[in-house]
Amino acid sequence: MAGSVTVRVDPHVHSAASYDGRDPPELLLEQAAAVGLDAVVVTDHDRIDASIRAAALAPDYGLVGIPGAEISTAHGHLLGIGIEELPDPGRPLDETVRTVRDLGGVAVVPHPFQRTRHGARRRVLDAVEIDGIETYNAWLFTGYRNLRARAFARRNELTSLAGSDAHSVTTVGRAFTEMEFEGRGGERIDADDVVAAIRNGTTEVHGRRAPVHRCAGHYAKGAGRKAAWTARAAAMALI
Repeated sequence: MAGSVTVRVDPHVHSAASYDGRDPPELLLEQAAAVGLDAVVVTDHDRIDASIRAAALAPDYGLVGIPGAEISTAHGHLLGIGIEELPDPGRPLDETVRTVRDLGGVAVVPHPFQRTRHGARRRVLDAVEIDGIETYNAWLFTGYRNLRARAFARRNELTSLAGSDAHSVTTVGRAFTEMEFEGRGGERIDADDVVAAIRNGTTEVHGRRAPVHRCAGHYAKGAGRKAAWTARAAAMALI
């Protein structure tokens, strides 16, 4: 019988196509492969062009290509994972969820309950059927919102995800979601498999930070990759 396959995905990463992102998709993919991820989902704010490019390039880095976006709704932000078209921003959350599903993706609420970051309120989430919720966002300062999100997910039997919410290459993979695919040893996992795992709730959250002295090496290497990328881009511009 075929063995199992473990896939580690960072489902919440921003590229330079986001107003608050810094780095090109290629550099994010390079970093993801270097830190042992199997996929990243570039989820730019109300943009999907860079994500589609990243998904197309992902196999060149040994990664699974998964497109997506972080959509601004009337009730907070929403991750559309596995979509290739961008839903109209500014629509009600429930309408946007339906659109994401119609497009073949899954609807995941990022950084819930944190209004300063456009997280959806609990009363809104109580009234909307979503596919998953981010129970570990690496940028939350005290962890209190992560704890609330985890409790909400348990009570409502929602799929839990962890994401770095990286806005630069140095923090890609700081949190990630793990999926185990039984009986798939030797088979290639694709975006549809990842979307199905989120939809079916077969995920495991990883977001505990390693000791600072261990993290420093990864982040220093990431900074080095960024410097090398910038130098290569500058050299190409002179040709």
